[in-house]
Amino acid sequence: MRLLMLGGTEFVGRAVVEAALARGWDVTVLHRGRHEPPAGVRSLYGDRTSPDGLAALAGTDEEWDVVVDTWSAAPRVVRDSARLLADRARRYVYVSSCSVYAWPPAAGYDEDSPVVEGASADAEQTDYARDKRGGELAVLEAFGKERALLVRAGLILGPYENIGRLPWWLDRMARGGPVLAPGPRELPLQYVDVRDLAEWTLGAVEAGAEGAYNVISPSGHATMGALLDACVQVAGGPAAGSPAAEGPAELRWTDPEVVLAAGIEPWIQLPVWVPPGSESHDAMHRADVSRAVGDGLRCRPVAETVADTWSWLQGIGGTAPQRPDRPVVGLDPSVEAKVLGG
Repeated sequence: MRLLMLGGTEFVGRAVVEAALARGWDVTVLHRGRHEPPAGVRSLYGDRTSPDGLAALAGTDEEWDVVVDTWSAAPRVVRDSARLLADRARRYVYVSSCSVYAWPPAAGYDEDSPVVEGASADAEQTDYARDKRGGELAVLEAFGKERALLVRAGLILGPYENIGRLPWWLDRMARGGPVLAPGPRELPLQYVDVRDLAEWTLGAVEAGAEGAYNVISPSGHATMGALLDACVQVAGGPAAGSPAAEGPAELRWTDPEVVLAAGIEPWIQLPVWVPPGSESHDAMHRADVSRAVGDGLRCRPVAETVADTWSWLQGIGGTAPQRPDRPVVGLDPSVEAKVLGG
């Protein structure tokens, strides 16, 4: 299999490239040259936001079995890539998002649920939901449903994360001391390890899958308690953190009402967490993923995702990369201490 990865040097793209290399695929990566791609790939260089950003592709007559694209800004960028490659690639995979569903999606929403209105393949950057839907439309227009695979991901965790959600929790446990743990412990979570997302995507390509798939774990694959317990296990022990660490991390489970009354913003200030019963929890953690599971999605245990992410963080010096187009997440220590009565 010959793969053209648009991007491929950071989070999701990098995981796809590594999974493809492990399968023995021939991999070409189009990227800006800001980060080194995994060893074993051929690099082409171009900034897709520039007028000549696709020159490296336009200047070759190479063909590929599949293109994988993770773009999340102006849909016209996906449009231009898809149009250029429509006669030179058999299939186009677009890593989209469950954010494309009309808000608020009902608990149990599936791939046939209504999507946001007002999206266009020709649009400049607007908002995340319409940008991702516009990217989907761009791929469908150029490749048709039969040659397009739309991977609608939800929360993505794992090594190489450049959003900061799981890295923040791990760093917080390493700092030690009492930790504000937003309850309830049994709150069901829905996410996908980036490596499981990559493996499913490549397997779906090999199987000839088409159309849209919600690609996240079944709701409740993990709970808030299981996630934070795993973080404590790997990063919050007595020897964790610096010599000034505040002792072992101790989870202080706190009712959602108390968290919200303190003015703490779910998802952003306390990453991953959104209160039970809310529209946001239904949207982020209660999607129907039976189609992807039926077509081979397998999700590793949360403890493995957490341990491998911690190992990766330590290997790069403890500071996770941060995408400049995404908000910095995490709770100020003074706010946490106030809520906990410190």
